[in-house]
Amino acid sequence: MLDTSLLANLPEHPDVIAPDGSEIRLLKSANEVSSMVHALLHPGTTTHAVHHLTVEESWICVAGEGELWRSNDAGESILSLTEGTTCEIPLGTTFQFRATGNKPLEIVITTRPPWPGDHEAVRVHGKWAPSV
Repeated sequence: MLDTSLLANLPEHPDVIAPDGSEIRLLKSANEVSSMVHALLHPGTTTHAVHHLTVEESWICVAGEGELWRSNDAGESILSLTEGTTCEIPLGTTFQFRATGNKPLEIVITTRPPWPGDHEAVRVHGKWAPSV
């Protein structure tokens, strides 16, 4: 279960812009085998599609509405994101997301192993035209 106190004092400005274009605010991870961030995407915007080289991710949507497109050897799918939606981004999966509601889409992401740096995410062709 997500400790919502992690989100109580998020900084106004992001710590970094992710390679996909989403706003990233760093969160304290509960252990050394993963890292945790808060990702924000403004209403009506779409990220760049990426795939990761060495990490996998677990997502929980904490606010807003959106869609997540995922594609790998098993096929492709589009998942609706609303508060409480959880999902996985397995290693080798190409993915892209967009905020479809009138409020920012907010997602808490746990990355295993910890995020190694911007070189980890490789931009690729996606489902939708990016707008960030």
